[in-house]
Order: sequence, then C-alpha cells, then structure tokens
Amino acid sequence: MLSSQGILIVEDEEKLAVILEKYLSAAGYQCHIIVDGAEVIDAFQRINPCLVLLDLMLPNVDGITLCKQIRLKSQVPIVMTTAKVEEIDRLIGLEVGADDYVCKPYSPREVVARVKAIMRRVNLLTQQEPDIAHALDVDEQTFMARFNSQSIALTHVEFLLLKAMYTHPGRIFSRDKLMDHIYSDDRIVSDRTVDSHIKKLRKKLQSIAPEMSFIHSIYGAGYKFEPA
Repeated sequence: MLSSQGILIVEDEEKLAVILEKYLSAAGYQCHIIVDGAEVIDAFQRINPCLVLLDLMLPNVDGITLCKQIRLKSQVPIVMTTAKVEEIDRLIGLEVGADDYVCKPYSPREVVARVKAIMRRVNLLTQQEPDIAHALDVDEQTFMARFNSQSIALTHVEFLLLKAMYTHPGRIFSRDKLMDHIYSDDRIVSDRTVDSHIKKLRKKLQSIAPEMSFIHSIYGAGYKFEPA
C-alpha cells in the first residue's frame, strides 16, 4: 500500500514510465506503474493514490474512458498525458474531469512541477475547507447561497452554475459542461450565454465578499471555483 503521497503512473511506454517514476521518486513521491488500461481501475482501488498520471492512448481501455470511470469513484487529481495536441483533445480531457493536461514530448521536470503545483493546491484547499465551508454555504435543498450567514439572491441558473463548481473546487469546467448543468433540455445556446451568467454570479458574490475571488477564468478552457 502506498503512502498518501503515492502516484499512479498509467503509461504504456514503459521506458517513459520508468523515467517519470525516477523523477517523481526523487521528488519524494512513491509510484506505481500500470501499462495496460484494463488493469487501471483495479490498481486504483488497491493503491488509493493521491494523484493519477493518465496517458490518453492505452491498450484495451483508453484514458478518456478511464478518467470517467475514476471520476465516478473519486475526486483524486488526474493529469492526462498525450501526444495529441489539438485543442479539442485538451478540452475533452478537462471536460471528463481531468485537472491538468501535458502534451508529449514533455520534460519529466515539467511533469514533476505540475504534480507539485496540483498537490500544493489540494493541500491548501484541504486546510482552508473548514473556513470556506463556514463562510460560503450552498444549500441544494433550498436553492440558496449564503456567505457568513448572509443570503445571496441568485437566479436558478446562477445557483446551478455555482453549485456545479462549488462541489468540485479547483476543477476546470468547459462552457459546454456548464451548459449541461444549467440546461437539461439540450437547447442550443452560445458560449456568451454562460459568460453572461458567470459575470452576473461573480458580481453578486463580490458584492457580499469584495475581498474574495471565487470564480476564475481559465483561458481557452473555461472556469473553476477556487476561493482566494
């Protein structure tokens, strides 16, 4: 059983996997390598890693499918790695729940840096969680949001947007994914519609907590909830 700093490396290029393991081990992380997509879920449940490095192209079960399966079980950080560099591939990876995306060829040092950055963020959010939970409350039963017990008047759509991101702090949501959360009837709306709702939601949150920034824009990808 790995420690709480264990990392699951899912990479079918064994030489590359070994190099990643070497660099991550030097950074203080224990690693476990899986080269076959069909073995990932069993290994994930057995190892319970703190982060998954997940290649997109794998034998038997691909990375996108595995990312979806892991997200049904856990919110563990997932960094997808792939030789596909097209924008659509990056957005698909983020939309199914990946936290970050690294394109091949990459420097192992870059991967280590990305892992460290994500783990710092996770640790910070864990430390802040009691304060944030006390300060901002999103109540699904009443469709109300409160900050320090002060009610925030939100529209139904604004509440759904906040709830989607609030329940997954730090995760990047594409505009299409957010539209899935706020419109269940498959209506066709533009990206500007989501941007407009987000703008209004931000304004309402800042009117009650001007010193806080809750929702952040990620260029080319979407939005994330991360109190700062």
